[in-house]
Amino acid sequence: MAGGHPGLATGAILACAIVLVPIVAIIWLAISGGGADWPHLISNVIPRATARTMLLIIMTGMATCLVGITTAWLVASCDFPGRRILSAALVLPLAIPAYLSAYAFGELFTFTGPIQSLIRFLFGFTTSRDYWFPDIRSLGGAVLILSSVLYPYIYLACRSMFLMQGRAAADVARTLGASPLRVFLKIQVPMARPAIMVGLTLVAMETLNDIGAVEFLGVQTLTFSIYDTWLNRGSLAGAAQIACIMLVFVVGLMVMERVARRRQRFASQKTTTAVHDATRLHLTGWRKWMATAACTLPILLGFAVPFLVLGDYALKRLHQLLEPRLLKALLNSIMVSATAALLTVVLGFVLAYAARSSRSRLITIAGRLSSIGYGVPGTVLAIGVLFPLAGFDNGVDAILRQYAGISTGLLLSGTGFAIIYACTVRFLTMAEGSIEAGFQKLSPHLDMAARTLGRNGTQTLWSVLIPMMRPAVLSAALLVFIESMKELSATIMLRPFNFNTLATLVYEQASRAKVEDASVAAMIIVLTGMIPVILVSRSLDRGR
Repeated sequence: MAGGHPGLATGAILACAIVLVPIVAIIWLAISGGGADWPHLISNVIPRATARTMLLIIMTGMATCLVGITTAWLVASCDFPGRRILSAALVLPLAIPAYLSAYAFGELFTFTGPIQSLIRFLFGFTTSRDYWFPDIRSLGGAVLILSSVLYPYIYLACRSMFLMQGRAAADVARTLGASPLRVFLKIQVPMARPAIMVGLTLVAMETLNDIGAVEFLGVQTLTFSIYDTWLNRGSLAGAAQIACIMLVFVVGLMVMERVARRRQRFASQKTTTAVHDATRLHLTGWRKWMATAACTLPILLGFAVPFLVLGDYALKRLHQLLEPRLLKALLNSIMVSATAALLTVVLGFVLAYAARSSRSRLITIAGRLSSIGYGVPGTVLAIGVLFPLAGFDNGVDAILRQYAGISTGLLLSGTGFAIIYACTVRFLTMAEGSIEAGFQKLSPHLDMAARTLGRNGTQTLWSVLIPMMRPAVLSAALLVFIESMKELSATIMLRPFNFNTLATLVYEQASRAKVEDASVAAMIIVLTGMIPVILVSRSLDRGR
């Protein structure tokens, strides 16, 4: 029982089971699948893919830390031209999925693109052998693209932490003779270390999840190796074995994040109650323009370049908005995203309300286990989702063949339900977090007051809490809807025949070197993704 609601504990356990079934299926499939492909994988695939994955995560983490920490400190602690606008605009790259950024940069830096064409025009070169130009389709290119769209995770965490620190600690250090740079490196960055670790964990998880960008850029990571082993080599067991290696990465990252979050409560208090509106460090001379440039460059790389390249292509192809293929992909995206949003909100509400109503250890464990899904890459989830759904379909088909003489075919695994299931597992944590944050703003005394006025637990929930929780629930649904619209890694592996979402439609066109024809669908994804980014920017302004 959970606070007088018998169904809450059952609902929390059900939500936990929905998340754990794919993960258990992956482990079972890897163990029971045999070792026929293991010699090939261990000799030719896993060592190289693991090394590339670790190198990509480390390099991307370093780049995002450099950009995110620096820009967060500048806008939180310094005053320079354009600071208020740049403070909000630095969040814009979150609207650009990494695979769309990769396609845009590929078009910009290709041999026939505007940059190389200008170089050949200015210097009279005729072929690519006449000059050197960096290859965007490389590990360095992947680091550039991923870091340019992922740095806002660290920027947001660090900006909040720097604002909460205030200026007191920095001012004390300055009175003792420390320079602003030394104060930043020795005082403010160490105090923000827990927030940095949380943001860095999110960056690593998103890097691990990406498949569209790394495949387009020719970087063989573990994520791409799962895709290649399953679909190109036809070995589901081999893909599951690689997926288990990725699960080790995920568990390690989640442990790091959990430790950082536990430490954060000791570092998140303001140093004094009077420093919230403290005067920022006023930059003068060349320093103020360097600060403006340092905050503008990430926006150009992470948002302006992809938006302008894809937007230019899209404006020339607006007639595609009426093409049946695009409209069908749009409807499929809306159907999948809306259903996933509904399911995650219901399950997230059950988990959050169960945690509010009961201190049961079982419910606490169920809530924590339910958060694992977000850290599992989409390609790994795809394997875990397909295996149990296919088993269910085959079981039902066998029973009906035997007793009714009919074949049901693929009821779940051959439909969009598989994609919805994967999105629900992956984004459940996002919905639960938003709803839990909404519950935290409601005093427990509301429940007590309603009970003293004669309401039972169910009546209190429906007549008091749910109406007051409507903004948090809508925000959670919106976030999951938009993230599901952008999801590619699981969708590309689970989609049925002749079933496209906007993300897979863009992926198909880009795989055929037709990025221009994918631009309209890509811009719909970008414009949709800008909705939560704008909301975040507005909340930053209010927080200021």
